[in-house]
Amino acid sequence: MVCMNTIAIVGAGAWGTALANAVARAGRDVVLWARDEKTVAAMRRGRVAPRLAGVRIDDKVTPTADLAQTGAADAILLVVPAQALRDAARQLAPHVAASRPVIACAKGIERGTGAFMTEIIAQEIPSAVAGILSGPSFADDVARGLPTAVTLAMPDDAMARDLSARLGSTAFRPYHTDDVRGVEIGGAAKNVLAIASGIVAGRKLGASAAAALTTRGFAELVRFGRAFGARSDTLMGLSGLGDLLLSCSTAQSRNFSFGIALGEGRLASAGKLAEGQFTALALAQKAAGQGVEMPIAQAVCEVVEGRWTVDQAIEALLTRPFRSEGA
Repeated sequence: MVCMNTIAIVGAGAWGTALANAVARAGRDVVLWARDEKTVAAMRRGRVAPRLAGVRIDDKVTPTADLAQTGAADAILLVVPAQALRDAARQLAPHVAASRPVIACAKGIERGTGAFMTEIIAQEIPSAVAGILSGPSFADDVARGLPTAVTLAMPDDAMARDLSARLGSTAFRPYHTDDVRGVEIGGAAKNVLAIASGIVAGRKLGASAAAALTTRGFAELVRFGRAFGARSDTLMGLSGLGDLLLSCSTAQSRNFSFGIALGEGRLASAGKLAEGQFTALALAQKAAGQGVEMPIAQAVCEVVEGRWTVDQAIEALLTRPFRSEGA
């Protein structure tokens, strides 16, 4: 097993702080980077997580505003929103030693470039070993030590296995794989589909419609994943079906909550980032480029981009031609 006793986490939002606590419980020393020095001082002084009410930051976590300090760690988790990942990776690049694992912990596709998260890391930090951590997980659950399972994907499965063992504990269980693309596709697509599920809930279309939407949404996720070489077992696993089921079933999901607001005809809560809102266009464009039919994801894209109303999106889906379920 490769020595990975110090883990750096870039990004001290809710998910970054939750992962810091989880990794600290696994017995590792953790460096947690935040941009704002006042936030760092408050975390050091009171051990309070600014984005997680009532959660204490573990004593093995060292908050810092010095990005160079993260580069000395044995592995780095890049925990920033998908659309901010490139800028964060670019700033981190001068501090990262060759062959250092840099793991994206965001779920999305970059607007404009259509790049997946690991592609951004490879472009901005070419000497790093890029990976992705994804799966059915809420920050509050992980921060409080509630049982959670996720997937860690790296091109070298042996390295992924070693890092999983270093990050994991009885409460936080990372499964490992070398199907990097499959894991990041599951996370990106499910965010968009969760918005659609939220719209169904917000419009009070019923449990039957919710089940149908989730099932047909998963069929879209699988079609998209296969077009990009993802393995079926990955798409059926934690980072695919597992994360989709979680995100499409509870208002704890920011994307689901965003969809509810759309369905009810109101604005979503301020300060709650719904990654699917920004990924929808990139997902639809990549699907079209590969000739992959994703009517639900496309309908979400049309709504969030302001081209369709919610009623127009529902009508478009309900008036599609009847077809074989396997098509």
